[in-house]
Amino acid sequence: MTEQVRKPLPHDSGPLHVTGRARYIDDIPLPANTLHLAFGISAVARGQITAIDLNAVRAAPGVVAVYEAADLPFANDVASAPVHDEPLLSTGRVNYVGQPIFLVAATSHHAARHAAARAKVEIAEETPILTVEEALEAESYIEYPPLVWSKGDAEAAIKSAPRIIEGRIEMGGQEHFYLEGQAALALPQENGDVIVNSSTQHPTEIQHKVAEAIGRPMHAVRVESRRMGGGFGGKESQGNALAVACAVVASLTGRPAKMRYDRDDDMQITGKRHDFRIDYTVGVDDTGRILGVDFRQYTRAGWSQDLTLAVADRAMLHADNAYLLPHARIESHRLRTNMCSATAYRGFGGPQGVVGIERVIDHIAHDLRLDPVEVRRVNYYADRPLDAAPSEGGVAPRPAATTPRDISGQEMDVASRGAAGAFPVEGTPEAATDGQTTPYGMKVEDFVLHRLTAKLLESSDYAARKAAIEAWNANNPVLKKGLGFSPVKFGISFTLSHLNQAGALVHVYQDGSVHLNHGGTEMGQGLFQKVAQVAASRFGIGMEDVRITATDTAKVPNTSATAASSGSDLNGMAVKAACDTIRDRIAGVVAELHQVAVEEVSFADGMVRAGSNEMPFAKAAQLTYEAQVSLSATGFYKTPELNWDRLKGVGRPFFYFAHGAALTEVVVDTLTGEYRILRTDILHDAGASLNPALDIGQVEGGYVQGAGWLTTEELVWDGKGRLRTHAPSTYKIPACSDRPRVFNVALWDEPNPAATIYRSKAVGEPPFMLGISALLALSDAVAACGTTYPCLDAPATPERVLDAIDRVKNA
Repeated sequence: MTEQVRKPLPHDSGPLHVTGRARYIDDIPLPANTLHLAFGISAVARGQITAIDLNAVRAAPGVVAVYEAADLPFANDVASAPVHDEPLLSTGRVNYVGQPIFLVAATSHHAARHAAARAKVEIAEETPILTVEEALEAESYIEYPPLVWSKGDAEAAIKSAPRIIEGRIEMGGQEHFYLEGQAALALPQENGDVIVNSSTQHPTEIQHKVAEAIGRPMHAVRVESRRMGGGFGGKESQGNALAVACAVVASLTGRPAKMRYDRDDDMQITGKRHDFRIDYTVGVDDTGRILGVDFRQYTRAGWSQDLTLAVADRAMLHADNAYLLPHARIESHRLRTNMCSATAYRGFGGPQGVVGIERVIDHIAHDLRLDPVEVRRVNYYADRPLDAAPSEGGVAPRPAATTPRDISGQEMDVASRGAAGAFPVEGTPEAATDGQTTPYGMKVEDFVLHRLTAKLLESSDYAARKAAIEAWNANNPVLKKGLGFSPVKFGISFTLSHLNQAGALVHVYQDGSVHLNHGGTEMGQGLFQKVAQVAASRFGIGMEDVRITATDTAKVPNTSATAASSGSDLNGMAVKAACDTIRDRIAGVVAELHQVAVEEVSFADGMVRAGSNEMPFAKAAQLTYEAQVSLSATGFYKTPELNWDRLKGVGRPFFYFAHGAALTEVVVDTLTGEYRILRTDILHDAGASLNPALDIGQVEGGYVQGAGWLTTEELVWDGKGRLRTHAPSTYKIPACSDRPRVFNVALWDEPNPAATIYRSKAVGEPPFMLGISALLALSDAVAACGTTYPCLDAPATPERVLDAIDRVKNA
């Protein structure tokens, strides 16, 4: 087969993106009688509607219809969660500023928005629950009691530890700030059917919610999504309201209906990343090795459940990050507050959990006056051995036991391992259960961070730069520099097990061209290109012969969301299965024609070879068609080996782990708190990359977005629950000038030991965590101003940095 995979090919829509010809929902030509929709939203965070007068709305120019909850024909529900706690339109209570109360259908977008502003709504305002402390006092929970997972005896391990360290870190949420806002278009069809075009990461959920809302089976609803202008998790569930509104209006009026949010509306109505507060108590020995740790995680979920349970679960799952925690207790509080419902965001709670343990490691290193990198290395899980990767398509052998290494990289003998407490001696009570086991009971068998870290430290000249920065800080009272190192071990799979499946549909036409469809969605990450490379490789043809088309629930049913970094893993394998079915049929026809065994037929370089005979792939396709053999096939894949009990916190929630590490250097002006990222070096594990160019782009973008979350992107609500940072003028995402002046990114080229598509690894979410190194670098620079640990919260805006500098100087 001609290997199109592993080539650094450009994004399939790249030329369309840069020329402005890529078609998004807002670019679809509309029928002349299309209605445009807008919500009338609450200006109060909590209360009961006592009166509502929409006469002025109905009388506004261009208005065709106005709907309240009582006017909806069937289900008034757009909840992603199974508890159905999120009505499309308020039924009397309002729970956050921005909650939709009524729906306007008008002849233009602006007419609908201007009309909605004319409403007179009276609300008996109640005191909103906004903070963690207020929610705890009111016992306002999304899930109660708080979830607790334990490994070993954390309390006893901490009490008996030579040193005990306590602390707290608070980290804010994050606006998705996709370039294309939320949008949907519904076209009514015969027999009450409807076609929905939606900017969504989850077409099947849109199909499901629309079907319920119009009172029809799912087969009456077809959802199509060609591309999104960014998603980052913000279009996994947040598009439900727009799609449902459009479909209901289209069904009631018989006219097409379109809805898009303006940026201000989008930022007020839609959910964001969950903010977290994490309290920790950790017991360590004099080398910085963690003996026991207790985490208390608190997150503001907003007013409804949405995806909070899964997000908070994943924060717990990543509370260990890259570190062996022999005794751990993790307690998670999911708090209901009067804000927009927090939702999925790149990393899905994982980044918040990772920030917690990285703060712990950094705090340990500071208090013990140890190198933060070495404290991390001494707490790492053990590396898997450098055994040969299995051939493509085979099942990876489980790695043999790895010899642990001490802080200097030297092998540790059995006696010293037992004394150190991290690697129990065989026969001790902990040996059977600890060793390489996560706090949730999964054995880590594919760890590579010892070798990856050593390589990054060498390539980034860490030792010399660290010494140079110490010398700089000793001689410069105003400008202080800092270095921050952060690794990541990120689990890949949906923790809701049934979502770990995908389907595909592949057609080969008699001229040899290939039409490809699968359940994944394209949001700029290059999924379509990667999967097309898989198809081209299976048939041994060029990329120009493969056409990948819009995600469509009429072609591939029951799709999972394109989330959890699973897009290439799931859909690539489903497409491979479909292509291989067709390829085997073609091989059978060609083998019979030339009287050779099927095994002797090969596909490469656009040709099909059977013994000494060969023909173009197009000719083989034509012969297969003429032989009345199907050239169409479906493919299906489900992730193997998963089992997970979320309430007990035990099992194997992930198929494998992706790894990476980053080293960031910053400079801080101690008089103003302003700073710059000077240099970042990244080495990231993408397995045997399907497309190195796209993967490096994902790593670069993930780092910048992660650094933005922890430095400049600040969400501010006032005491009335109103979002004050609801526009680009008040919310600061990283710009081109904020990127590192020197930005070195490389891929760790080692095949995935798990049997993934072409031994690649997911690369959507894991590199986001590498941005944590920017926060650690800022903390390091602030620490140079005194001897007290800075306890720098996130986002580390210049104001917070300046405040931390003052605390350190005046301690």
